[in-house]
Amino acid sequence: MPRVIAILNQKGGVGKTTTAVNLASYLAMRGKKTLLVDFDPQFNATIAMGVVHAPNETIYHALLAGVSHEKVVKSTYLTNLHAVPASADLAGALIELIEIPDRELALRGFVEKAGGAYDFVIIDLGPSLHLLTVNALMAAGEVIVPMQCEYLSLEGLGQLLQTIELVRNNLGHHLRVGGALLTMYDKREKLSREIAREIRKRFPHHVYDVEIPRSVALAEAPQYRKPIMLYAPQSPGAFAYERLAEEVIAQMEGAPEVPIRYFDGSPGGEAPPTPPVPPPDYPQRSAFDMGAGESLS
Repeated sequence: MPRVIAILNQKGGVGKTTTAVNLASYLAMRGKKTLLVDFDPQFNATIAMGVVHAPNETIYHALLAGVSHEKVVKSTYLTNLHAVPASADLAGALIELIEIPDRELALRGFVEKAGGAYDFVIIDLGPSLHLLTVNALMAAGEVIVPMQCEYLSLEGLGQLLQTIELVRNNLGHHLRVGGALLTMYDKREKLSREIAREIRKRFPHHVYDVEIPRSVALAEAPQYRKPIMLYAPQSPGAFAYERLAEEVIAQMEGAPEVPIRYFDGSPGGEAPPTPPVPPPDYPQRSAFDMGAGESLS
């Protein structure tokens, strides 16, 4: 059975698609047969990988139009990497899935059929928490959470962790948090360094050693429909994602899971330690202190 990893954060612009595309690419380069599933109605991973497909050969058509998984799994530039494209049609799945039995298991059924030949299945998700997200979490065995090194990236993290806990408790699915990934890190900026320290101290699960730097090459690569290893293989971003792939491979899938903890001092959670003093113009408390749904404003 493959390791199925969902790339999840309900906040946009934190590097989910960049992580999904480049982690999958470096896993493939390491000899791991990898399937990248684009499960975002904005289909950015499909664009970034330059996946060529017919209009009716997407993950939407596999789930809801009876198209076989063999038709939607597409080749990429890399020998060990295949991809399942998405399209804007996937937005309609939010409504159509409601009408079918076991609607939260639709993607799991697809992964069980298509993923048997792979070592890894990487699922790229959009920036929201809804039925598509639940489908991906039910299909996955673990989650990687990209976190931009800015204070606002922490907003809603408690809600995300609660969603994972709800999947565990209400749907009976053991879902492991593989770790948080620091993205858009700039070691020259004091704020970036402070946020990285804060996340490493407070995040209640593993945090990957590697930090993904701010990189022009990472931003440009999707324009050329290539992963960073083919667009700028000697760039800092390329080296960082290669290290991430090494860390992910080294992780033991069966490692014991730390229970979800919350940051608001609610029963069963832990009251947070005193946060560091943030720079001027930022709220005088950490987003880790917020309960689900509370705003920074």
